[in-house]
Amino acid sequence: MKTIAVIGAGTMGNGIAHVFAQNGFQVHLIDIAQASLDKGLATITKNLDRMLSKASITEDDKESTLSNISTFTNVKEGVLKVDLVVEAATENLDLKLRIFKDLDEVCDTNTILATNTSSISITQIAAATQRPENVIGMHFMNPVPIMKLVEIIRGYSTSDEVTKTIMELSAKLGKTPTEVNDYPGFVANRILMPMINEAIETLYNGVAGVQEIDTVMKLGMAHPMGPLQLADFIGLDVCLSILNVMYDGFKNPKYAPCPLLVNMVMAGKLGVKSGEGFYDYSESRKAEKVSKQFT
Repeated sequence: MKTIAVIGAGTMGNGIAHVFAQNGFQVHLIDIAQASLDKGLATITKNLDRMLSKASITEDDKESTLSNISTFTNVKEGVLKVDLVVEAATENLDLKLRIFKDLDEVCDTNTILATNTSSISITQIAAATQRPENVIGMHFMNPVPIMKLVEIIRGYSTSDEVTKTIMELSAKLGKTPTEVNDYPGFVANRILMPMINEAIETLYNGVAGVQEIDTVMKLGMAHPMGPLQLADFIGLDVCLSILNVMYDGFKNPKYAPCPLLVNMVMAGKLGVKSGEGFYDYSESRKAEKVSKQFT
């Protein structure tokens, strides 16, 4: 593989593009909005500068990484003659189905189509194409340039050859690929999201406050950050979406999202991205101190 297309220049998309480009791949970063592409490139540059300041890369490494990235607002042009497409759009089923249907029509027949979905069925996404054997999940962890895990999810029809190719490719990126099967939430979020939801229930029921809950989990369970702080970082809307996928998929009440989470999302309190969630990330509260832990 030489050329990779990444659809979506947001937090996950620009991180995925960064990692591929830094490892010598030609990357086509695609987004319908030029402003999003500009912001994505600025984020990549900022993260490279941070790595440069820590002497983990050289100036030449930075320049070569940036030179490996081309941007496109036209999907058809961006996916032309690429070996792999990694979709990193919003966690919305209808949107992903439309994207994969379109990709199937314009990509070369041998192009592998991957999705960075954190919970949506790979099998369902693959069914929107005429090449389900070439559709696979590549669930990167945030922040992508730092986190080692890539959850590799096989759909019902994903071929052994495609799985082997993506496992090997992920290893070339310096990641640790871990193969899992296609069930709601996969492994990472099937375990993580109920814990976060239970932490929110604990707050909702008045057992303890935000700081107290996170302190117990950090100091008592050796977690690097508390579950409520982690939820803010992930995005409360994303947490809610994943829980809904699992609740709909398993019909098990243990996956039902806490009413407090539902209300916070409806109120637009989404965590770091909106400036307020369980913690206050507004300028007046000097949120940068908290955010630096995540980037």
